[in-house]
Amino acid sequence: MDFSKKYLKYIDYWIIMIVIGLGVFSYFGISSAKPDSSFATKQLIWFVLGFFVLIMVLLIDYELLSQYAYFLYGIGMVLLLGLLFFADETKGITGWYEIAGIKFQPSEPMKIFTIITLARYLHKREERPFNRFIDLYPIFLIIGAPLLLILLQPDLGTGLVFITIMVSMMLVYGVKIKHFAILGSIGATGIAFLTYLYYFQEKIFFKIIAKYQWLRLTSFLDPSKDPVGSGYQVIQSLIAVGSGMLKGVGLYQGKQGKNNWVPEAHTDFIFSVIAEEHGFIGASLLILLFFLLIYRIVRIGMESKDRFGTYVAAGMVGMWVFTIYENVGMTISLMPITGIPLPFISYGGSSLLANFISLGIILNIGMRRKTLMFE
Repeated sequence: MDFSKKYLKYIDYWIIMIVIGLGVFSYFGISSAKPDSSFATKQLIWFVLGFFVLIMVLLIDYELLSQYAYFLYGIGMVLLLGLLFFADETKGITGWYEIAGIKFQPSEPMKIFTIITLARYLHKREERPFNRFIDLYPIFLIIGAPLLLILLQPDLGTGLVFITIMVSMMLVYGVKIKHFAILGSIGATGIAFLTYLYYFQEKIFFKIIAKYQWLRLTSFLDPSKDPVGSGYQVIQSLIAVGSGMLKGVGLYQGKQGKNNWVPEAHTDFIFSVIAEEHGFIGASLLILLFFLLIYRIVRIGMESKDRFGTYVAAGMVGMWVFTIYENVGMTISLMPITGIPLPFISYGGSSLLANFISLGIILNIGMRRKTLMFE
């Protein structure tokens, strides 16, 4: 355990304050969405546990993560594989283990393990360029293995997070634009193939993508087509956000969430509850906190003492930027519904603890960015 009191002055306390602010939004949002339940109290307990875990992470030199990266990655893969055999279906997805009434989602820590593993690989290359597209295959293997298992659950939303992690870390490494163009062409070809199946081989298409998933993905384009079916959640969310107007209807005065008119209001759609009760001003403040959090993480990544820390920070930024944009976007009909929680806000222990571990790693990188003297 490598820790010195001198490190304390290098901790980014702005990030701590930002997360406390997010915790306030989370508590009041969940207690507003579920006033007659214990969800808000449980979330508060998860926050306390999260800070405890964060402190534990700070006590370990983050360079040890590089040494044990493949071991952690292997543990994550085993946990994901186990879901195919031992997990029960929840909301159409076999993505959780349930132990003593507590649900655990392995894909959450696997995001961290994948970021650490890919950061180690890129760091060991010592900035040697990828001259050929085929040279990128180790990156595709590191990302592709957990991505495949997650898509088999099937959990498309979390799968997209892994892709954004890969892209963000490749950008920071300096992968050539032509390689991104090839990657984009492969993706476009895949979309074109699915489009062909949808129009000409519908039975095959819905074997690849379940019909209920397809309706969720496309309902944001025109939710009024099925207002009491696939479009219901988006329409009710839009009503909640619109009802908030500038200043909001007031704390605990919202109706859409606590009356269950917005399904999953305390988890995936908690932003609509916050927007209804606190209005444009409150929602903007929440987004500002996220912006400041990302800004501070980018700074830490740029000031890291080594490239491993930089790549880890890049992966975390990619992960959080996409999840924030996707979650907020789906509540206001800008993005498809994918079931991605809002970081530090949505109810859920697995997601929250994984976010605190990620934050602990970032703060760890930040506080060790300067060489300590007189040790």
